[in-house]
Amino acid sequence: MQDKTVATANTDRKFFGHPIGLSTLFFSELWERFSYYGMRALLVLFLVDAVAKGGFGLDDRTATAIYGLYTAAVYVVALPGGWIADRLIGTQAAALWGGVIIASGHLLLGLSGTSATIFYIGLMVIVIGTGLLKPNLSALVAQLYPEGGYRRDAGFTIYYMSVNIGAFFGPLVTAWLAQTYGWHYGFFAAAVGMALGVAVFVSTRGRLRGAGLHPAPPPPGRAPPDTRIWLASLALGAVLLVALLASGALPLSPLALQSGSTWVIVSISAAYFAYLFFFAGLRSVERRRVVMMLVLFLACALFWSGFEQAGSSFNLFAERYTNRQVGTFLIPSGWFQSLNPFFIVTFAPLFSAMWVTLGARKLDPSAPLKFVFGLLGMALGFIILADAARYVAAGESVSPMWLVSVYLVNTFGELCLSPVGLSAFSKLAPPRLMGQSLGVWFMGTSLGQLIAGRIAGSFDANNLAAIPGQMMRIFWFGIVSSVVLVIVGTLVHRWIAAAREE
Repeated sequence: MQDKTVATANTDRKFFGHPIGLSTLFFSELWERFSYYGMRALLVLFLVDAVAKGGFGLDDRTATAIYGLYTAAVYVVALPGGWIADRLIGTQAAALWGGVIIASGHLLLGLSGTSATIFYIGLMVIVIGTGLLKPNLSALVAQLYPEGGYRRDAGFTIYYMSVNIGAFFGPLVTAWLAQTYGWHYGFFAAAVGMALGVAVFVSTRGRLRGAGLHPAPPPPGRAPPDTRIWLASLALGAVLLVALLASGALPLSPLALQSGSTWVIVSISAAYFAYLFFFAGLRSVERRRVVMMLVLFLACALFWSGFEQAGSSFNLFAERYTNRQVGTFLIPSGWFQSLNPFFIVTFAPLFSAMWVTLGARKLDPSAPLKFVFGLLGMALGFIILADAARYVAAGESVSPMWLVSVYLVNTFGELCLSPVGLSAFSKLAPPRLMGQSLGVWFMGTSLGQLIAGRIAGSFDANNLAAIPGQMMRIFWFGIVSSVVLVIVGTLVHRWIAAAREE
């Protein structure tokens, strides 16, 4: 019944030629990303800023470890968030409650003052909310296209534009407020942005025409889970964790957590893929698609480990080594975070049109080949930054155009990988496990974020001479990853082709 109502939406009012329900998800995601990227642009800079200036005065390694843990956590919780939607409350309810929780977390950041405990609890609350909202908005996009095909690719690319419109304006607003009035004004602005996203979703959710309104039915022969018991247990666990952290009974070491979390995510991911392959009751063709998902998962982690230097080492590079003075105005460091979303908004329509045109002519590159383009774009950004770092090592500040160039080529790489990868996962995922399978995609992003935090922490502000060589190592890392992906690309393409035929 649900598929029928969703299909009906495709023949009604349109949003840029797509189902009108896409507009609800577009604007909800826009405001959520405004809040996320607005806060993210401040996080590392706030953590390393002197206590006398309102920051926490942490060293670079600890600050980037916290940043990596936070950005990794908001993706790793996408897996349980998808499970809650699929099995307990449906994707619409999960997305709505996720937005409410995120807004509450940002409010805690704004109210934290000098209290590190309240600040870190606020980060945890945002993480929990994002786990509910992020994978399920994406799952709702997929459900608007029951026919699949390259129209879904185009729809995800338009949806991806909303991510980047929000990500563009978020840092501009929060970084200016933080520089002009103080850090916590920037955090308050992020809370307002998420509240607007919740308001949009509540007021226009009728456009979704029932998509994601109910959880998926259980597999044949299995009883549905007791929703009340599961939700009560999850809520109790979250409250207990926050209480232990607030009381100091559970001490935290960011560096130890960073190291341990990497292995935890690897283990969880491996266990979940093993579950899908051996124990989820999938048909043969569905298990074959799981193997394809695993290959794309690994490529995703490799890409984000280099790309996600943006909010950590790139942010510090802008703050410390870039000439930001324009007349009497000092450009806020966080404004450089808006370059990537600006370029995506500018070029995403061209990439979307290109995929549609190539698809109509049966020339659309395979998903692994698009991932290769993504890794190459990421690698080229670091060879540019390595040249800039040589000037820094010689004691000079550099032009902002170096970072502009880096963000441009990295953006081209992102447009080849990120929206296409999300669409590919939505095609490969078993329909009854859509939410949690998209959560696996975000787990790959989470793993990349953790590795990115470790890389950022290895840059030593007291050893500038070493930075160019470190940048070049990331460049070669991207090149080698691309070559490996090309080697396995033919096999992966055969798996994809076989899955489509059956």
